Amino acid sequence: MATYHLDAIDQKILSSLVKNARMPFLEIARECGVSGAAIHQRVKRLEANGVITGSRLLVKPQALGLNVCAFISVTLSEANKYPEVVEALKQVQEIVECHFVTGMAALLLKVYCFDNDHLMEVLLNTIQKIDYIQSTETMISLDQAIERQVWVKDYKNTSFSGKKD
Repeated sequence: MATYHLDAIDQKILSSLVKNARMPFLEIARECGVSGAAIHQRVKRLEANGVITGSRLLVKPQALGLNVCAFISVTLSEANKYPEVVEALKQVQEIVECHFVTGMAALLLKVYCFDNDHLMEVLLNTIQKIDYIQSTETMISLDQAIERQVWVKDYKNTSFSGKKD
């Protein structure tokens, strides 16, 4: 695995793009004191080194009627069946995140549903019927107090170990 060192300009670029992924490269260049071509080259290098993994449009779930956000911890009957369980969970459209975690549960899921009845249906008729899922515990989010991208700060000696394509 190659190590890619992030310098101060890379950090400024990342900070700008995290705040606004649609920010024009020329505007970033003015803030960094370099040419637009230099920003373009650096962004391409950040992408090639796996520091930037893409950009996306964010849709508010509530705008689609998905008014219930829940977190579901999942206990597996056999820990080594994690890959098979994850493949089955990928088919459940309501699941937007799946994390392999430490602690009593093996997985932590984030799901969006229309209402509590929809959540119950997803739990009882989909998630809990997946082989090797032993039990679940559900927590419903009442409010999302913080929503942001990863924090980009001027760290000294920042480097990233990532895959090179």
